[in-house]
Amino acid sequence: MILFKSYLVKLRVATFCYSMVIGRLQVLMISFCLLMLSACTVVGPDYEEPVVEWLQDWQPSAYQQTTQEEKTHSDIRFWWHLFNDPVLNQLIEEAKRENHSLRIAGLRIFESRAFLGIANSSLYPQLQQVKGSSSYVNNQAHGGNTEKSQTFTSYQAGFNVGWELDFWGRFQRGIESADAAYFASITNQQDAQVLLTAQMASAYFSYRTTQARISIAHENAKIQQRSYEITTNLFKSGEGSELDLQQAKTQYLATLSTIPELEIALLQIRNAIAVLLSKQPDVIEQLAISAYQWPVISAQYFQYIPANLLTRRPDIRTAAWQVAAQSAQIGVAEADYYPAISLFGSIGWSGNDISGASDIGSLVLGPAFTWNVLDYDRIENNVRIQDSRLQQLIEQYQNLVLQAAKEVDDASYSLLKTSEQKLLVDESLKASQRALALANIRYREGYSDFQRVLDAQRAMFSQADRQLVTQDSYISSIIGLYKSMGGGWSEMSVDELISSQVKETMQKRTDWGDLLTAPVLFPEKEVLQHEQ
Repeated sequence: MILFKSYLVKLRVATFCYSMVIGRLQVLMISFCLLMLSACTVVGPDYEEPVVEWLQDWQPSAYQQTTQEEKTHSDIRFWWHLFNDPVLNQLIEEAKRENHSLRIAGLRIFESRAFLGIANSSLYPQLQQVKGSSSYVNNQAHGGNTEKSQTFTSYQAGFNVGWELDFWGRFQRGIESADAAYFASITNQQDAQVLLTAQMASAYFSYRTTQARISIAHENAKIQQRSYEITTNLFKSGEGSELDLQQAKTQYLATLSTIPELEIALLQIRNAIAVLLSKQPDVIEQLAISAYQWPVISAQYFQYIPANLLTRRPDIRTAAWQVAAQSAQIGVAEADYYPAISLFGSIGWSGNDISGASDIGSLVLGPAFTWNVLDYDRIENNVRIQDSRLQQLIEQYQNLVLQAAKEVDDASYSLLKTSEQKLLVDESLKASQRALALANIRYREGYSDFQRVLDAQRAMFSQADRQLVTQDSYISSIIGLYKSMGGGWSEMSVDELISSQVKETMQKRTDWGDLLTAPVLFPEKEVLQHEQ
């Protein structure tokens, strides 16, 4: 222990001496570093967002005759509020809190934060190494008339530093790429919100539609059962034909046979909603209502579709950030053309317990460079690879905007035409109800046979079912329109991205520092909202 302390004293003395030397060289080294850094440049192209020239003058086919003064005033971040349905609002809010897919998208934001931290660390000395060793040595010599033995212990300690300067912007471009990837993870999470809200709304209204179809099937089955009972009694009394009896029975049983299929579909939709809520398949209390009042929304509400919203869609913003990330990779590749300029230094001390032996200290400081002067074919082709990947992402961005325009055009035209179809089906249902009433009157008065009654019942049932299907298609078109415009997302705080329970579990498992608590930095502050 005493011997160990004596070596510590020697080490401190040596360190003090070397610190004086370093102090004299400090000004020189700092001046050299500033000179080197002032000469630094950044190679590679600066990012330019792809331009979609045709988009400024484009309007969906359904509204090409609409002037820009005819604008809607709905906030497409919360477009489902348009339906004024508290149950739907509650389901979407719960899904945003609990949905596993959305949580995964949120966790990828924290993953990209960690990657960004790795990229930022490249600006600091890449080598910071403390090393030390202790060796026990026993030398024995045999032969001749003498035997010699030497035993001693040696100690070594040192500190090495290596710092590659970002002379050509290699590390800065790497940070730019990681930064863009971080923002892409945020817009990916926002896109997951868009998909989740659209899926929940579609599943919810499909559930309500299927509920109503089952109810109508039961109501029509009761009417047809009554007809079947009447024809049975007439046949037994000899006043009716067996043909009327079998036709009434066929129609009644056919209606009953549609109910199990609808009940299967209802259960499957309910289970799909449960998955979106991250719940096990079970009864969802919010859906357990006997009657439902369908929202009434006129197609005239959607008079103007601002085309510039397309480039604000989260998936398109993600594509733009991917272009930015890849653009920086060209600079990273081009930096290999030039020498890597570094600063290095080391301080070391070694000693042993041999009597009369002196301790040895060393100090090494200086610049260095490495340059792959004969590897230009590899570097050149790597730059070409990165440039090709960049152009692929630009083309992918352009294609994604085209696909978005197609989705808006399809959804807006579908909304317009299903609205027209809905009005016609509503009138058709009224006519079929009147026809059934007249057929019953004429049958009771003896002016027509029972086949007319069965035909009228079949027609009314068909039109009632079709009305519900058309209503669902109309609402699906509204959902599709808002989804195509990228509506349904909002900026979520750190606490909203992952639950406190998940955060606590991760902190116990791994030291996350402040990455799980620091506020999320959003790349843009545009609010996806129709101008009033």
